[in-house]
Amino acid sequence: MRAGATMTAMYHYDPNTALEELTEDATLPNPVHVRDMILRKRLGPDKSLELNRLFVEYQRLFGEAQKLGKEILKQLAG
Repeated sequence: MRAGATMTAMYHYDPNTALEELTEDATLPNPVHVRDMILRKRLGPDKSLELNRLFVEYQRLFGEAQKLGKEILKQLAG
C-alpha cells in the first residue's frame, strides 16, 4: 500500500459493501466470498436452504461467465 493511502473494507467481509460495489462497478463477488458471507450470517433453516439453492446457481453461472470471459480475452490477446 502506498504512503497516505487509506484501507477500505474488503467486499468479501461485508455484504453491504459487496452490494455497493456490484451497483457501482458492476463486479460480482467471488463465490468463495459469497459462501463466507452466508456462513457468517445466523440464518434459520428455511432461509439457509433458500440461500444455499441460490448460491449453487450463482456459483454455476459465475463459472460459466469466467469461461466465456477467458475465451473472449484469449481471442482478443491472440
